[in-house]
Amino acid sequence: MRAARLIKMVLLLQARPSMTGAELARELDVSERTVTRDAQALSEAGVPVYADRGRAGGYRLIGGYRTRLTGLARPEAEALFLSGVPGALREMGLEDTASAARLKVAAALLPSLRDTPRTAAQRFHLDAPAWFSEPPTPESLPAIAEAVWGDRPILARYRRGPEEAEVERALEPYGLVLKAGVWYLCARVPNHTDPEPDPGPFRVYRVDRFTSVEISGAERFTRDDDFDLPAFWEERARQFARSILRAEVVVRLSAEGARGLPYAVDPVTARDALSAAGDPDEQGRVTVTLAVESAEVAHTQLAALGPEAEVLAPPELRERFARDARRLAALYAPSHSG
Repeated sequence: MRAARLIKMVLLLQARPSMTGAELARELDVSERTVTRDAQALSEAGVPVYADRGRAGGYRLIGGYRTRLTGLARPEAEALFLSGVPGALREMGLEDTASAARLKVAAALLPSLRDTPRTAAQRFHLDAPAWFSEPPTPESLPAIAEAVWGDRPILARYRRGPEEAEVERALEPYGLVLKAGVWYLCARVPNHTDPEPDPGPFRVYRVDRFTSVEISGAERFTRDDDFDLPAFWEERARQFARSILRAEVVVRLSAEGARGLPYAVDPVTARDALSAAGDPDEQGRVTVTLAVESAEVAHTQLAALGPEAEVLAPPELRERFARDARRLAALYAPSHSG
C-alpha cells in the first residue's frame, strides 16, 4: 500500500513543477504529516525530493529527475480506456487504477504536453445516467467487473422480476453495459439447457437483480473470439424494442406534432412511422401508424403532444382522448360566477 503511494507521489511531482503538502495530501488521501514522512523516505531511497519552506513552499523534484516507473500494467491500460466515464469507473471499483494509469501517461509526456489530459477532460465529459434519476450502484457490480476483467466464471443468484423466485446460474461474464444509468451483464451460459426468455448461450441480465455473486475459484474461461460486445448489445436492444411494441395506433399529426413525435415515443419507432406516412392532407396533417407497447402507454406518450396529435384508432383510445378533451374544456371554461 505504501509503496504504491510513494510511486504515485513521485509521478505527481514529475507531472507538475511543484506541489504543496496540502495538495499532495489531498491527491494521496493522507495527512500532511504522512506526506512529510513519505518525502523523507523517498529522499533516503535516492529520489531527489526537495521541500521548500515558507508560505510559497512545497515539494518538487530536483534537476529534472524522471522515474522509469511509467510502464502501464495491464489493468491500468484497460482502465485508461474507460477514463471518460468516471462514474462507471467508480462504481466498478477501478477509479484508483485509472488514476494511476493517467499519472503514468502524464509523467511520460513531454513537459509541453503535460496539460493535455486536463484540457481534454475540461472539454469532453460523458454523463451516462438519465436526467432526474440517480440509480443506486448495485452491490454486486465490483465483483462482476472483477470477473469480467479476469475472464472468471461466476455463480450467481438472480431474480428476473420483483415478484419472481430467485434462480441460480453458472455464468461466464463477457461484458458490462451501462444504459441510461442501469448496468447490464452480457454473459454466456455454459451447457445451457433450461428455457429462458433469451435464446442461445449469450444472455443479458440486469445487474441490480443479482442477489449474490461468487467468483468460482481461480480458473479462467475461454472467450469466444467471435463475440462482439457492441454488436451483440445493439442487436439485443433492437430485439427488446421490437418485443415490447405489441400494439398499433393510428395518429393524425400536425407539422409540429410530427416534429415532436420522436421526443414523445421511441425515436426509431417514430422515424419509421413518419417515413411510411403519405402526403399531408389539406390541413397539413399526416396520418401515421405507430407501433406502441400498449394503448395505456400510448395514451401517456401521445398526451404530451396535446392538440398536435389526433388519435384515429383504436376507437377506445380515441374515446379516452375525447373524454380528456371534454374534461379539459370544462376545467378551463370561463367562470360565470359573480
